[in-house]
Amino acid sequence: MNDGLAGEHRADAMQVVMIGLGEEKFALDAGLVREIIDPVPVTKVAGARSFVPSVINVRGNVIPLADLRIRFGMPQTEDSADTRIVVIEIEIDGEPVLVGVTADKVYEVTEISQTDVQQTPRVGMHWKPEFIRFITKWREEFVIVPNMERILN
Repeated sequence: MNDGLAGEHRADAMQVVMIGLGEEKFALDAGLVREIIDPVPVTKVAGARSFVPSVINVRGNVIPLADLRIRFGMPQTEDSADTRIVVIEIEIDGEPVLVGVTADKVYEVTEISQTDVQQTPRVGMHWKPEFIRFITKWREEFVIVPNMERILN
């Protein structure tokens, strides 16, 4: 039975872009996402922070490329046919900044519930709790909604 909300935006829902990193699923706030592109050549930056080791050229704009695997202590992997770069815009020191984030796979743009939020466990996690806005469910799987400003600052 249809609940009458099909096509309507629910008040508790959040538009997200679902991405995969290894076995983990992350939901990036769709409001941050500017575009999704195929991998492009990267230029390593000497002295850069470990989790933002390189920059890319996107239509003439030089954009730092962040590797969330490094930030989350996940193993590095080679790019695959599904690898994409998600270009997001976040605020750093009050200024809007474009950053590319490597994803092993981009699943879809969807809505997740903000009412089915789970408390972030303090143990057994790959990453620091301050990097996570909240955890919720998507298709019977737990997904992490990361705090991109904290991760990239």
